[in-house]
Amino acid sequence: MTAQQPAEAPSEELSRLAELHGVAPSYNPSPDRTVTATATALTLTLAALGVDAGTPDAARAALAARERELAERLLPPTVVQWSGGTCAALDALPAGTRLRVVTEDGETRAAADGLPPGLHRLTATAPDGRTADAHLVVAPDRLPTPGGRSYGLLVQLYSLLSQRSWGMGDLGDLAELTAWAGRTLGAGFVQVNPLHAAVPGAPTDPSPYRPSSRRFPDPVHLRVEDVPEYAYVTDRARAQTLLERAARLRESVLHKDALIDRDAVWELKREALELVCAVPLGPGRRAAYADFLAREGEALEDHATWCALAEVHGPDWRRWPAGLRDPRSAETARARAELMDRVDFHCRLAWLTDAQLAAAQRTARDAGMRVGIVHDLAVGVHPQGADAWAQQEYFAAGMSVGAPPDAFNARGQDWGLPPWRPDRLAESGYAPFRRLLRALFRYTGALRIDHVMGLFRLWWVPEGHPPTEGAYVRYDTEAMLAVLVLEAARAGTVVIGEDLGTVEPGVREALRERGVLGTSVLWFERDWEGDGRPLPLDRWRADCLATATTHDLPSTAARLTGEHVELRHRLGLLTRPLEEERAEAAADTREWLELLTDLGLLHGPGGHAVSEEEAEIQAVHRFLRRTPSRLVGIWLPDTVGDRRPQNLPGTWDQYPNWRLPVADAEGRPVTLEELAASPRLHALIDVVREV
Repeated sequence: MTAQQPAEAPSEELSRLAELHGVAPSYNPSPDRTVTATATALTLTLAALGVDAGTPDAARAALAARERELAERLLPPTVVQWSGGTCAALDALPAGTRLRVVTEDGETRAAADGLPPGLHRLTATAPDGRTADAHLVVAPDRLPTPGGRSYGLLVQLYSLLSQRSWGMGDLGDLAELTAWAGRTLGAGFVQVNPLHAAVPGAPTDPSPYRPSSRRFPDPVHLRVEDVPEYAYVTDRARAQTLLERAARLRESVLHKDALIDRDAVWELKREALELVCAVPLGPGRRAAYADFLAREGEALEDHATWCALAEVHGPDWRRWPAGLRDPRSAETARARAELMDRVDFHCRLAWLTDAQLAAAQRTARDAGMRVGIVHDLAVGVHPQGADAWAQQEYFAAGMSVGAPPDAFNARGQDWGLPPWRPDRLAESGYAPFRRLLRALFRYTGALRIDHVMGLFRLWWVPEGHPPTEGAYVRYDTEAMLAVLVLEAARAGTVVIGEDLGTVEPGVREALRERGVLGTSVLWFERDWEGDGRPLPLDRWRADCLATATTHDLPSTAARLTGEHVELRHRLGLLTRPLEEERAEAAADTREWLELLTDLGLLHGPGGHAVSEEEAEIQAVHRFLRRTPSRLVGIWLPDTVGDRRPQNLPGTWDQYPNWRLPVADAEGRPVTLEELAASPRLHALIDVVREV
């Protein structure tokens, strides 16, 4: 094994201190290579965890204190017991230790055995008089395996415009898509991008993976006309004017090559929703709204307060007047009272959006979908947004999530998302994680967790430093998984982990043990430990969602034709000569097509004349359907031959990321109504259903 030692190698004491706080002093980008974190990375990461290691003396003192703390500690802050299994933390208690458990329901017990699933409070008293209080998570051993196999559609919701959209796809379009796909196509699910609340701006960051809040959805996705109070808006002339403006916005995207303009859509919807919210709620609706307010409590009040303050002071709370930067300050309380009407407006929007999300899932299940809507959980939140403001104690100040250098990116990555502090999560019994999951599970048939490896560890990058100056911070994986399995089991929800890219050994096995499905993308499924050729059908994972592509990858048509290489060349993104990139991409595609041909999958269905490219796309999906994968996903743009990726990593202004409508092979936008009538789409669906 070779070891790469940076000039600023950490001392032995600093490395040991880091390890005891879950900060890795080194990592292995490959089995035969070890990279040591710099002293600066470890020192700054420890500082973000509240540990002073700025000098050798401080590091030694902190190390002694940590070793003493761990030696004297009876229990960690959160303890996990899998149903039917043992608990290592409880087994390690001194003989004769007395236990007292108060369950979620308030029942007191003298033992931890036979407890129902839930989050309980545990007190341990050792024979020497030491006591410890801990959160006790009792979770099912694993999530149930989804019954049978099913296929579904993958789509970025904003890109799916209908003749009723206001310039971007909305929850009305999602309900229509699920009803049609379930009843007509026999689809089992529809997967969408994260619908979390965005940070407003000029322009708003269009990426759904940098949200203001993951806890609350974005009202820009509302179908305004489906809100019951819309029928009773008194200013009909103004409402009609807004509808006409929305129609022009829609037509500009569908027929005038305009990009999806989220800010313009939100400006119209905000005006319309202010008209809607001026309509008094009926007694039943008022009672439902009151229930929502009571259920969401302080979290909703914080979110709505942030939205109201952002309208006055701008979206970056770090630039607000000092008193308002603290959600619990007297200044914030006064501002909340002064802005009561706007706070209520944003609470109302959260309620309306939550209701339409739940209605869309009911529509999917009523249409016969086995799973329904698969929602996407982003890996983090925007540092300027509502969650970062309201949950400051849980986020590591001065840190950002990213990725270390690898074979594809020698400089590493900085995603600009503040990480959760593992110590604060454990002390709270993972309260923010539990509440987030409960909120999402109310309207999901399945939850896809972006970068699911974040349940195990995350690469922390200190502010002002390059990603190469980061370090891995480990989370209590058992506790994170136990909370996830507990809440998903209660909701009866399937969980899919996005485990693509560099995955630490043991991660996929741990997820599979708990019933969390993985993600397999055809072009990446090769025999990497053997000859490197495409992975045979019988060696694919069963417990996964199998797809041909994702939102961050080329469409299947672009991959087959090599257009993705030409696009990256035009944008100056290639790191090797064009001919070399072309040759490698062509060889990769050729190997897959040879396998598809050998398996007899490369042919067109009768009754529908297809081009060579369309036949190849169909063959790819025949292959996916013949894998043992429990879920097979079809990228909706692939059904009409779309060439363009929705997002091109490594670009910002050079490419219109997150702003393109679904389009056909010629780049002409295709509406939901046209998709439903597309012979090409139906031919591809027939291919998937023929197995």
